[in-house]
Amino acid sequence: MKHSAGDLPKGTDFVLLPLAPARDLPAGAMPLAGGPLAFAHLRAIAISEGRPVASREMPSSEIASWLAALPPPARARAERRLDALQAPRPPVPLAGGKRTLGFARPLVMGILNVTPDSFSDGGRFVDPARALAQAQAMIAAGADIIDVGGESTRPGARPVWEEEERERILPVIEALADAAVPVSVDTRHARVMEAALDAGAAMVNDVSALTHDPDSLAVVAARDCPVVLMHARGEPQRMQDNPAYEDVLTEVFAYLDARIRACEAAGIARERLIVDPGIGFGKTLRHNLTLLNGLAALHALGAPLLVGVSRKRFIGALAREEVPARRLAGSLAAALAAVDKGVQILRVHDVAETVQALAVHQGLIDGLLMDRAAVAAATRPC
Repeated sequence: MKHSAGDLPKGTDFVLLPLAPARDLPAGAMPLAGGPLAFAHLRAIAISEGRPVASREMPSSEIASWLAALPPPARARAERRLDALQAPRPPVPLAGGKRTLGFARPLVMGILNVTPDSFSDGGRFVDPARALAQAQAMIAAGADIIDVGGESTRPGARPVWEEEERERILPVIEALADAAVPVSVDTRHARVMEAALDAGAAMVNDVSALTHDPDSLAVVAARDCPVVLMHARGEPQRMQDNPAYEDVLTEVFAYLDARIRACEAAGIARERLIVDPGIGFGKTLRHNLTLLNGLAALHALGAPLLVGVSRKRFIGALAREEVPARRLAGSLAAALAAVDKGVQILRVHDVAETVQALAVHQGLIDGLLMDRAAVAAATRPC
């Protein structure tokens, strides 16, 4: 890169990418988002206007000296990012103030598309009775959140009239208002958000990060509910028409950071913000893989991280599987890889299978840690 630590452009910010986070690292490793993962090496990427201008890889033992060599304004920003990268994610208060989302373990958000044209399950749950049965099945299988959507935002999807969107989702949300888990509404439209929250939804999931509808920022601020801010490049109808980035990881980071600041300026508390890199939304296969491998860097935004990889096209490309419903194994592999980057929420179609995979994944880790503790207690250093 073309700039040294003392020669950075005015306003330089930083993307901090932990390298190979793991659960059993030696002393000196730094915690990742306050969870069970830690990292002993870091790639610091200096960015200006969302583009990389310098980078450095270093062990955690060198981070303090790197910070000290930065100009004071850049040092302050780097220190804030490093603090956010390590800090625990507090529980997120849901609308109504009676429940929270806690992150002691990865949460599973079950997808419920009440649409005729979603990419994977379009048409299966248009009937409210079938949609409700599917939601109840996902709750019984271990879902922590049910995400109800009435407009497909898959690549090539056409917009839906707001009244039609409301007619699709409101009967289902009303029926789930007293469910054992909270309901999220997946929508880009402010009036739909309002109606869904009135019907019992506890949070909003917006693929446009509250940019599609100019009234959506004010609605979320007034209702004091959590919102998922997702990155997408372009409108659904055209977003896969040759998407291009100079550096997809730093550009997605900068976009989400800007949306966080816009939300705070509109009166939405930071503690209610969740971020999503938008896998498959205006990205090529290479872009998606770069983002998935770099997920840990997004923790420096200081918000819980949600990722949706379930049945997506990149899995089909890697596994040569055209049919989305046959991408379960690839979806589970990608989901567990995301968990190994510290992701707090997984948005999935196949709840029971994901819950089981997470249980086995955690059990294997617990077994390894117990074995190591037992060996350490029974032996002495050589």
